[in-house]
Amino acid sequence: MEKLWIIIAMGAVTYLPRALPLAVLAQGKIPEGFIRWLRFVPVAVLAALLAPELLLRDGTFDLSLTNHYLLAAVPCFLVAAKTKNLLLTVGVGLVAAILLQTYLPGI
Repeated sequence: MEKLWIIIAMGAVTYLPRALPLAVLAQGKIPEGFIRWLRFVPVAVLAALLAPELLLRDGTFDLSLTNHYLLAAVPCFLVAAKTKNLLLTVGVGLVAAILLQTYLPGI
């Protein structure tokens, strides 16, 4: 019986944060400023996830030319900004990372 209550509680914790905003926001008009603000959320989350991976190596800040992740990210950002094509961006990133690891391994 205890496991059943745990499952019910886990379902409520998962469901309520999704359902409550929908119920509240469905009743009225969402302000235009809030909608504009929401458009920046995915970009901000992606930046927050990528920044530590690109800028930290072994727990220290690394902006040097020996940081292959940061160097591989440069063509990715350029391709993403120009084409807005996710598959092409990922492909360019993979090729850049492979080339950097192959031809500049000691750096």
